[in-house]
Amino acid sequence: MDMELINATNPILINLIGAGGTGSKVLTGLAEMDHCMKALGHPGLQVRLWDDDVVAESNLGRQRFAVSQVGLPKSVVLINNINRWTGSAWKAETRKFDNGLGNISGGIFISCVDNVEARFQIADVLKGMVRNNKTRNQPRYWMDFGNSRFTGQVILSTVGEIEQPQSDLYLTTENLPFVTEEFGELLRKSEETDNTPSCSLSEALQQQDLYINSTLAQMGCSLLWNLFRNGFTENRGFFLNLKEFSAKALKV
Repeated sequence: MDMELINATNPILINLIGAGGTGSKVLTGLAEMDHCMKALGHPGLQVRLWDDDVVAESNLGRQRFAVSQVGLPKSVVLINNINRWTGSAWKAETRKFDNGLGNISGGIFISCVDNVEARFQIADVLKGMVRNNKTRNQPRYWMDFGNSRFTGQVILSTVGEIEQPQSDLYLTTENLPFVTEEFGELLRKSEETDNTPSCSLSEALQQQDLYINSTLAQMGCSLLWNLFRNGFTENRGFFLNLKEFSAKALKV
């Protein structure tokens, strides 16, 4: 892992893109991580949550929302909940993360979006940031969460090259390709839904089973946590099949 993130003197800036079934639970995982990192002497995390959607009736039950929050902006609701719970000052953005945003700072970008085109847009933004941002807050990593009804994957990529120390035990790598570069065609072929918003919870459960999002969120946050704790990882992600209760690691 980039040593500036491990030995940081300020909270690490994280952009979490998507506040739905997976993103809302990843946010909870990041709040837990932030608390534990601070307890171990690290300055922790500073999260900015991006989502331009509002809470709908069909979101209740699968996502981190209450009946009283229907109609409110998802990102604002979730960030307010986290800030009240933890005393943090994380930020909400009620707009899409796309090419019109200019230069966005942040060391880690986490995407929990529900369509392939959004991933390609994020990839374009990050490529532009590598060219334009040379500060300490330039992007280092992109972690992408994606799923269908019973299956999903989490894949970690580097944004540009990350200098690695010499190791007698491991063959290190400075570059992990974007998910859109390595699995772009597979992503396009495997997209199972038309992304039409669900009108009810029962319809939503036909598209994504109840615990696929939370399982992905827990396992993906565990990967990120182990990066901070150990400084390296032998696996850059995994493929999950919840129907068969199986997972396969994706090696670096």
